[in-house]
Amino acid sequence: MIIKNLKIYSQNIRKNSLIVNTILETLTHFDIILIQEPPWAEICKIPSFLNSEGDPLIGSVHHPNWISFARTPLVDKDSPRVISYINICLSSFRFLLHKDIINHRDINLISFSNNNVCYYILNVYSDSSHTALKYLKDTEVNINNVVLMTGDFNIRDSLWNPTFPFHFSISDDLIIIADSFDLALSSPTNSGPTRYSDIAGESNSVIDLMFLRNRSSELDHHTILPESQLSSDHTPLSVNIPITEEIIQMSKLTLAPKSEQETTFIHDIISNFKYLDTSNIMDTEVLE
Repeated sequence: MIIKNLKIYSQNIRKNSLIVNTILETLTHFDIILIQEPPWAEICKIPSFLNSEGDPLIGSVHHPNWISFARTPLVDKDSPRVISYINICLSSFRFLLHKDIINHRDINLISFSNNNVCYYILNVYSDSSHTALKYLKDTEVNINNVVLMTGDFNIRDSLWNPTFPFHFSISDDLIIIADSFDLALSSPTNSGPTRYSDIAGESNSVIDLMFLRNRSSELDHHTILPESQLSSDHTPLSVNIPITEEIIQMSKLTLAPKSEQETTFIHDIISNFKYLDTSNIMDTEVLE
């Protein structure tokens, strides 16, 4: 398979795990899924020496066809408000989450390699207090080759919504932050709100934005996707990032359901678990 563009999808899903599951299951034609306000809760129970019912495993939605990148919470109330999914077919691009550069629950900085050059993508959720923007403004981060910054910025402004009559200083801060990464505000190919209000009398708004490489003749706009039946109150955004052409080797090993090969495979897995040496695992810290 020849890759000429990275197809990117971005949406705030308001902690709805059903929407994330549906996105990961159906949007296989996208290469990168950027989610704001993902669900973050108990996935299952894991064996515990101290708790007969098992300890809760906390996390977000996972899918075998996608590699997820999210910051590990430092405390209980520190769950990440952004998560990024990379199509497993793109593993050769060597995607990485850079907590060494930006370590914040509301910002994902991921990198990928294309033609031996490292590029960066920023997935941002900025709450009503503009926590993420204040962090970016106060943190001196020097990153080259950022190709995209996108997310829910929670700012209504006349700069990106002509029907809104006001302009705010926090919007200027956002533009300055984008400019520091050599990014410029992208105009959608189709106009319309990105968040639909469910409050009577409150107008719809444009608060989900994309910033693309400045002065790029190939990359200067994005698309507001139509709402789906499982959509949150935020509409998705999409953009194609042109890259140096790469050939991806596609191969997939599958086992026919209820076949002899599947039965043998499951038996081998059970046997391997059965004979694992657990004699040195005395507590949860050693287990992890």
